[in-house]
Amino acid sequence: MNIAQLRDSCISKKGVTEHFPFDDVTLVFKVKQKIFAVVNLNAWEKGEFAIGLKCDPEKAINLRSEYDGISAGYHMNKKHWNSVIINNADVSTEMVYQLINHSYDLVVKGLTKKAKTELESL
Repeated sequence: MNIAQLRDSCISKKGVTEHFPFDDVTLVFKVKQKIFAVVNLNAWEKGEFAIGLKCDPEKAINLRSEYDGISAGYHMNKKHWNSVIINNADVSTEMVYQLINHSYDLVVKGLTKKAKTELESL
């Protein structure tokens, strides 16, 4: 998976926007102004292919214990965020896509009723 494929996966979801709210190298994907994915572009340029994704806390613990390529979120709330190494031997591309979907769905699930209605109308 390259950065373009990762970006396409995130931006293709309903209501998603991309931003650089922290600095000019930290790409953030949001749905209805709520973050669901974070990518450090400097790290990607150095060959450190990773993405920060929101995750159900119980699932996050299980994933971290099962996969070497998944750890507690770097610079994020460790309970709710995982760092996922892309192109890692034990984390398949398909799993990365599934985790992106899980993160997006988790954020959408937590939106207000009004925000969900707005998202559905897009």
